[in-house]
Amino acid sequence: MAYNDRFIRACRRQEIDTVPVWYMRQAGRYDPEYRKIKEKYSLLEICRQPELAAEVTMMPVRKLGVDAAILYSDIMNPVASIGIDFDIVKNIGPVIDNPIRSEADIDRLTPIDVERDLSHILETIRILDRELEVPLITFAGAPFTIASYLIEGRPSKSYIRTKSMMYGEPELWDKLMYKLGDMVIAYLRAHIKNGGKAFQLFDSWVGALARRDFERYVLPTITRIFAELSDLDVPKIYFPGVSSGELLPALTELKADVIGLDWRISIEEGRRRTGGDFAVQGNLDPYVLTAPMPVIKQYAKDIIDQGIQQPGFVFNLGHGLFPEASLDKLRELTEYVHEYSHQAIAQKE
Repeated sequence: MAYNDRFIRACRRQEIDTVPVWYMRQAGRYDPEYRKIKEKYSLLEICRQPELAAEVTMMPVRKLGVDAAILYSDIMNPVASIGIDFDIVKNIGPVIDNPIRSEADIDRLTPIDVERDLSHILETIRILDRELEVPLITFAGAPFTIASYLIEGRPSKSYIRTKSMMYGEPELWDKLMYKLGDMVIAYLRAHIKNGGKAFQLFDSWVGALARRDFERYVLPTITRIFAELSDLDVPKIYFPGVSSGELLPALTELKADVIGLDWRISIEEGRRRTGGDFAVQGNLDPYVLTAPMPVIKQYAKDIIDQGIQQPGFVFNLGHGLFPEASLDKLRELTEYVHEYSHQAIAQKE
């Protein structure tokens, strides 16, 4: 089988004959085979076993027929190298043993050493680079999203401690953002050096901010990350997470190739708000997957029809897959995206 590069071509806004598709959290709990693995190993234990992590990464490529793999990992993994102790607790998420609450806490954070502390992740990437016939997307959590866990100590809906530092101690906040920005830059550069073919920066929770606060407290670090990685000749994706539509007009100068959209705005509106110079990715509401297949296909058709109006479109969800999603529906949806988009693009020509 020839290497499938349609995802790369779409990210670069080059000509494609079929819309590429992959799904956030496509290696996950909707798959019964993965659930069996999770009965034996935790997420972090899987990550520490490169052969197993590579296998879990490849499972959805084989089962769903998607056009890209995304590394099986967690956005918290790199913080272990800078001096943060954490665990991923069932039904909660990341729980931090030593939360960031003061300048002393920030000062004790050490520079990341990817080769020393995260060699298992790099080995997973090297295995996948040898084995995959589709591009491997690697990823990192963006500094705001990581900081929200480090400061709150666990997932939060209000981000009260995070925003308290942001508004009340802005110099402290900027110091933390700078350190986390350095971490992300070194981490992603190591990914690409070891065989990653694209990367996505997940800013899952930054939609909790008003645009003015995003521009003041977050965007400078996001801009620096993409600027410092601009020499890497791979597609670079920024996903500003859920409820982020109001932030999109602030991204027009970002040195990214693709902007991920959630389902609250249309593909057309997402393109308009970002200035039209990016490829876009998205943006089916994951919970549409609970509907009958004809409904799912209608939603997908509407998204594809908008996506193919301009070069640069990758079909995805507006957020990650959930455990109750159907493997069979995902397989059928993937086939539909390929078949319908191929026909629609041919008719345009």
